Amino acid sequence: MFAHLLPLQAIRAGARKRQAGAVILMVCFMLFFLLGFVAIAFDFGRLFIVKTELQTAMDACALAAAQELDGQSTALTRARNAGITAANLNRVNLQSANWDGKGQVVGTDITFKDGAYAPTTAPASARYAQCQHTQQGVRMWLLHAMGAFTGNAAANPTSRAVLASAVATRASAQSTCPIPVALKARPGGSRANNFGFQIGEWVTVFDKGGASAGEMGWYNLDGSKSASETAAELSEGGHCGTRIGDTLGTPGAQTSVDRPWNYRFGVYKNTDSPSVNHPDQTGYSYTSFNWKNAVPQNAFNGTPAAGSDATAANYVTKRAAYASFDDTGTNLKDGAKIVWGDMNKLNSFQKLATPGPSGQHRQYGYDRRLVVVPVINDAAQVTDFVCMFMLHPLTGPNDPAQLEYRGLAGIPNSPCAPSGLPGGTAGPLVPVLVR
Repeated sequence: MFAHLLPLQAIRAGARKRQAGAVILMVCFMLFFLLGFVAIAFDFGRLFIVKTELQTAMDACALAAAQELDGQSTALTRARNAGITAANLNRVNLQSANWDGKGQVVGTDITFKDGAYAPTTAPASARYAQCQHTQQGVRMWLLHAMGAFTGNAAANPTSRAVLASAVATRASAQSTCPIPVALKARPGGSRANNFGFQIGEWVTVFDKGGASAGEMGWYNLDGSKSASETAAELSEGGHCGTRIGDTLGTPGAQTSVDRPWNYRFGVYKNTDSPSVNHPDQTGYSYTSFNWKNAVPQNAFNGTPAAGSDATAANYVTKRAAYASFDDTGTNLKDGAKIVWGDMNKLNSFQKLATPGPSGQHRQYGYDRRLVVVPVINDAAQVTDFVCMFMLHPLTGPNDPAQLEYRGLAGIPNSPCAPSGLPGGTAGPLVPVLVR
């Protein structure tokens, strides 16, 4: 009887061994497929992250480039430079500062379109800026290993490329970030006739509580009367959110506006620094002493009249050269002599941002002297915004300053490139993504 059972037990034991072997094979196959899913999740997740980072960089690039599309002859050069700088400040490829060494944005990644969205290389016609970049060499780890294991490595290369693109233009803002001064129209002036001012005409900011018709004065954007608030609103970051219809405040005598005003010209006190207190791209300045043009003086892009200083050239030219307050020098007193004929005009200041292609005006400077200014009525209510050009540093907080009228802030060829919240119908032009 037992002799008959032994073969049966042996058969059962062999079956169990075969079943165990089959389970092992099934587990191996399941692990292989699970590894494939992990590879897809890991490597495609990396591609998604790189794509998101790269898209952020392209958005920043397009917005920065579009901000410079003011129709001036240097617009495309400035737009490319701004776009490259803004894009490459971002980190791409798992937050790599140098984009994993696979190449960052260059000038050829930035192109321009006219109002009909046709390609253009004409600064006067450019209305859209497009930034498009392909990030090569995004490494694939597990998918490539899977391909090698299956013998199909060609279908799963060691790296892949990621593409991102963004398009921006300038559109009217519903709120913006002006400086805390305001302009009142001349008698009979309106939006239709530039409020009675000529393009290129110089207008004086007086230190008094409010402006009369055809004048400019200090006005707090938050509606207060605090003199310290005026200085704060003039500082970098300033006060954003000013809208048509807001009522501005009339502060008392100024005590500290000269410092943040003069930063924009690269003129500093004590430990102030261009790396923190950013200047414009040039500090070269204009008064009736060194710029002899009759009204409208047009220091922005005009030609200096006979009798102007030997160093004189318009702002567009000086900006392209990254000139300092002392033109090609770094001596504050020499700069004061150029601008006012008086070496002691800025005695409370000590130093300048450095000029030239390797200087601080290029390294740290951006568009800080072309500013948006509110237009107000007799009740100090904002009725419109204009673009103005800051001409020279303040020699003291209670001394007058002059700005040059450059037209309405909301027209396509306005040289102002302000910040603000898009979505308005008549406000100054701000950059906005459209694609």
